[in-house]
Amino acid sequence: MKKKNLSIIMMVMIVGLCLLGAVGFGSKADAAESPRTTINRLYNPNSGEHLFTPSDFERATLINFGWKDEGVGFYGQGYTTEKTSYVSRVYNPNAGDHHYTASNDEVQHLVKVGWHDDNIGFHMPFSGGQPVYRLYNPNATAGAHHFTLLKSERDHLIKVGWKDEGIAFNAYDKLQ
Repeated sequence: MKKKNLSIIMMVMIVGLCLLGAVGFGSKADAAESPRTTINRLYNPNSGEHLFTPSDFERATLINFGWKDEGVGFYGQGYTTEKTSYVSRVYNPNAGDHHYTASNDEVQHLVKVGWHDDNIGFHMPFSGGQPVYRLYNPNATAGAHHFTLLKSERDHLIKVGWKDEGIAFNAYDKLQ
């Protein structure tokens, strides 16, 4: 009985920590105070995947699991009454891969074929900001897509065999 109660308490604590860490996941109440949101970029050296997250909690958790912190990937709009593009994050449990898209149709298609909607995303500027380039590695099983603000990084990846898929969405390269 004590073991069961301890398990329940641990579960409640984990859920509570997750909820506290969800600040910055694009919630209306918290993002209204900060128009721009930091989107962190992390790298998994085991799979070659880059992950983007607005959550400091998720960032810290992944670093503890061996992901490399690559700093700020870009800055998002945060929640605002102005028109924004919402970028969704989906996860492929078979490949262990995350994908980002501003297309609701693409999210629905990927979920239909077995991807999970992470229910994590961020608001990006509808107009203005800088283009975030989307590239595809036809030789990868995980981390097959890459997103970057840097034209030089995009050009280098194209030279080594990645396919340019154009602009995925817009983002800011500065906090203000």
